[in-house]
Amino acid sequence: MKARMVGKRIDAYLASRFPDYSRSVIQKVIDAGAVLINGQPTKASYRVRLDDQVRVWLPELADDAPAPEEIPLEVVYEDEALTVINKPPGMVVHPAKGHWSGTLVNALQFHYDTLSTAAGESRPGIVHRLDRDTTGLLIVAKDDLTHRRLALQFEQRMIHKQYLALVAGVPQRDSDYIERTIGFHPTNREKMAIRLPEDGGKEAVTFYEVLERFRGFALVRCTPATGRTHQIRVHLAHIGHPILADKTYSGRDRLTVGDLLGPDAPDADTVLLDRQALHAHALRLDHPLTGRELSLTAPLPHDMVNALAALRTHRGAGPGPNP
Repeated sequence: MKARMVGKRIDAYLASRFPDYSRSVIQKVIDAGAVLINGQPTKASYRVRLDDQVRVWLPELADDAPAPEEIPLEVVYEDEALTVINKPPGMVVHPAKGHWSGTLVNALQFHYDTLSTAAGESRPGIVHRLDRDTTGLLIVAKDDLTHRRLALQFEQRMIHKQYLALVAGVPQRDSDYIERTIGFHPTNREKMAIRLPEDGGKEAVTFYEVLERFRGFALVRCTPATGRTHQIRVHLAHIGHPILADKTYSGRDRLTVGDLLGPDAPDADTVLLDRQALHAHALRLDHPLTGRELSLTAPLPHDMVNALAALRTHRGAGPGPNP
């Protein structure tokens, strides 16, 4: 820590140390708990001291604007202001470390002449995100006014999303909610975890309803009231019902026939799912320009349809995994 920086706000200090990052990006990194002062999350208003130990995790910067790539997109809704995409599994939303091509942004650059720039050069049109292996509805803004109004709706929790998930085990209650604060995992910055507010945990609430029960599994509908990173995945794992094939939070990266019928069943090694069984199924919002309500749905992807069919066929026939 240089003496001339002592007494400055931590956001100002970081902005001077990392000039390629905007002040707003620095603020978001701090708010996300990715800046630690002497091992503890901090606030942007914190004044740095000479002996402070500062650790920071910053997002990767793309070298150039993402290149257009001819990648097909499934459009659920489109008008002059926005597009809603049904994102497939395995697609990263925007370029980042290890994924500089093949992203949704690369596809958008090919298919659209105009996209919002409010999220930066490397994220044209991107108002919100879905994890790489989460499928379903994702809104894309075509101009900055639309982007700002959509972002405000997200901030004010006016955009309502519902997800469908296949989980290990069967929740005891037909419906319930999970209210536990979420922050960065203390040792693995690729993960989120249940964290106390004083350790960087942010408010997070997820409502869920059991739609269908199987032996050792369930289909649930989740409605997040907040929008924390990995929120549904963390919350369901926390109550003992992790999403199937969610390697990060369940420790299992696939669902096989053997999981349903036991290891001695014919075709026991046949893989039914090889990514987290989470799908952004429904979306309701007020159109950012006209104000009229938009209510959209996206059907389950083929892998989840096939997994559900297998669960229904073998309902009660096998042991099912331990959650």
